[in-house]
Amino acid sequence: MRLLIAAVGRLKQGPEREIAERYRKRVEQAGGRLGLRDLEIVEVRESRAAEADRRMLEESIALATVIPENAAVLVLDPNGEDLDSPAFAAQLKLWREEARPAMVCIIGGADGLASSLRTRADLCLAFGRMTWPHQIARILLLEQLYRAVTILTGHPYHRD
Repeated sequence: MRLLIAAVGRLKQGPEREIAERYRKRVEQAGGRLGLRDLEIVEVRESRAAEADRRMLEESIALATVIPENAAVLVLDPNGEDLDSPAFAAQLKLWREEARPAMVCIIGGADGLASSLRTRADLCLAFGRMTWPHQIARILLLEQLYRAVTILTGHPYHRD
């Protein structure tokens, strides 16, 4: 199963990019044993529209265009489900067992995501109700993907 993160905005050079890249490599290395491959990150430009609704729509359309057919779609949303790491790993395992060709994780922009994209999601996931900069949200997501992969490969989980 191919892994893809589609995010509004880009990570500039600096510590956030270095941390994100470190976790991306860890996911690829550990995920190979599970048939997970090619953790690709697609960065979508922030809309320049004057109105927030228009920005949200334009960014959501751009994000939707990168979703492969039959992919499992995960959307980060502050109103989404609050899963613990083992439950997140179980969801990833389920999608892999369903032979989904890809899992796409969507990180919206400052104005959020259009409802049409949220309703398309197989899972809306929250990292709490706080607002996170997209750079940190990406790092949190990559870390949780890595943690899920290590749980699924039988690495001892420190909370068990």
